[in-house]
Amino acid sequence: MRRFTRHLRRRRAAWLTGIGAVLALALFVAVGTFSPLMALTTIQVEGTNRLAADEVATALGGQIGTPLPLVDQGAIHDGLAGFALIQSFSTESRPPNTLVVRVVERDPIGAVAGEGGFALVDPAGVVIQTTPERPPGFPILEAVGDDGLAAAGSVVQALPAEIRAQLDVVRAASTDDVSLVLAGGAGVAWGSAEESTLKALVLGKLMAAAPPGPSTVYDVSSPASPVMR
Repeated sequence: MRRFTRHLRRRRAAWLTGIGAVLALALFVAVGTFSPLMALTTIQVEGTNRLAADEVATALGGQIGTPLPLVDQGAIHDGLAGFALIQSFSTESRPPNTLVVRVVERDPIGAVAGEGGFALVDPAGVVIQTTPERPPGFPILEAVGDDGLAAAGSVVQALPAEIRAQLDVVRAASTDDVSLVLAGGAGVAWGSAEESTLKALVLGKLMAAAPPGPSTVYDVSSPASPVMR
């Protein structure tokens, strides 16, 4: 009988071993998930530039004390929604007690004048900040519609920092009709927002060869044959 039932005993032992392993794993996961040793104590914010990292961490403080595996991503999203400057974010759990929040800030391209002052916006038209006075270091945007604003953003972002710092006004009647006014009065006929990277390179060479004056006009609408007058 023992010889004939040997395979049954082996199968039963294997089943018992498997069930024991599953129960042990479940217990381990439960202890790791709900144990106070895994409670969130530190929120580390990375990627901030214009924002204050400690303010962002404070906005997420409601998650402190929550077991790290149970941190509510929806609550994290809601806590960051109040920061207009945040474009996107990601999180990383670092056991046993740290949550890393990496944010990507919106890149403001200029200010739109309105009745109440100036609105600092990104290329999508999202208002990042409103001020009664023109924010320093940003051009005034005179764009028509969403397409005009997107074209203006494309041009501004293509400019190197040294030229971008000289921008006074960006006008975009459409995606095919963009022009710039530099500090001091010099103008730039940009034309279409296409080939903006090449046009920015050509403009930089023109400005290096002939520094802008009050009546200077650089025409880079056809970057292969630029004109200065």
